[in-house]
Amino acid sequence: MSDIDNQLKIIKRGCDELIVEAELREKLKAGRRLRVKLGMDPTAPDLHLGHTVVINKLRQFQDLGHQVQFLIGDFTGMIGDPSGKNETRPALSREQILQNAKTYQDQVFKILDANRTEILFNSKWSDELGAAGLIRLAGKWTVARMLERDDFAKRYAARQPIAIHEFLYPLMQGFDSVAMKSDVELGGTDQKFNLLVGRELQKDYGQPQQCILTMPLLEGLRGPEKMSKSLGNYVGINEPPETIFGKLMSISDELMWRYIDLLSFQPIESVEKWKKEIAEGGNPRDIKMRFAGEIVTRFHGPRAAELALADFEARFRHGELPDNMPEVTVKVPDAARKTGAGIAVTKVLKESQLVASASEALRMIEQGGVRLNGEKVTDKGLSVKQGDTVVLQVGKRKFARVTIA
Repeated sequence: MSDIDNQLKIIKRGCDELIVEAELREKLKAGRRLRVKLGMDPTAPDLHLGHTVVINKLRQFQDLGHQVQFLIGDFTGMIGDPSGKNETRPALSREQILQNAKTYQDQVFKILDANRTEILFNSKWSDELGAAGLIRLAGKWTVARMLERDDFAKRYAARQPIAIHEFLYPLMQGFDSVAMKSDVELGGTDQKFNLLVGRELQKDYGQPQQCILTMPLLEGLRGPEKMSKSLGNYVGINEPPETIFGKLMSISDELMWRYIDLLSFQPIESVEKWKKEIAEGGNPRDIKMRFAGEIVTRFHGPRAAELALADFEARFRHGELPDNMPEVTVKVPDAARKTGAGIAVTKVLKESQLVASASEALRMIEQGGVRLNGEKVTDKGLSVKQGDTVVLQVGKRKFARVTIA
């Protein structure tokens, strides 16, 4: 296999679409370091594993020797990305954006090599563009072409409002590619339209067009919805090691392979070997433990991964938990959501159908028959906080994996 073929194999691993592969091959043949762009708007302070899918791909380009450009959208973040939204989203202030941006940099450097990463802020050229420049930029695109975008088309057909500033978002993201002279831009599948705008604007400005690599949106812990903090089906990269390990051990055996394909840095040959082991009768739990250890190591270090494994085995494995226990989502009441009070474990037990009533839940706790994550529950007033995924056990035979959303 040639070096070009080897690079393309690594680049295409797990990707949804590569536009245009023949063009990327030619860029690679030129033998120069490609400028590889990934832009993220810091609209929230914390990243979860879903965000890291494209950052992982950026790291792979970095390991292949290319120039990584991590763009923080401090200007576009104030517009708000309308991708996938059925209503106009509120804009964030520059102060909010910059505060979130600080935490983004700390988190992405757990994946990227800080010494080989160029951090850019798009306000540098967007602020300088000015009103006249923005009008000239807007003149390069038509309303008809903007309405080709699926979410805009649906909102327009449904007579839902589309604010004029939302049309500016894909134009400004596209102009970033012009300003950065990017050779390749990465993004999720929901960003395809915006990435294509950048490709077309580069042509208008007389630049070589960037290639586009889109990555799938990672499903949440229970699937099939995408990972989202608001849905409570996420794994935050800043969560405690034991929490990350436990959440990853909770995913189904089928979803495990999807997570491995999109998140693991293990060689493709190793993953194929794992799949062969399972096909020949191996226990998926063993593969899941290797993968969970890899992810905890990435964000917290090898020692933390060892302790998380020991914690998991002490709590669960030796207790012989069933592999296919029911998975339940319990929603926190609105009043408790506002105060961050969580939800009473007695209510969780009832809504998970592990007990018939709150009084039975209290009685089982008094009798020592309730365990949460392997620990006996003795506090009848215990609450489970929003965002947690826990394993509840009542007696010897009733189990449920419960997510508090």
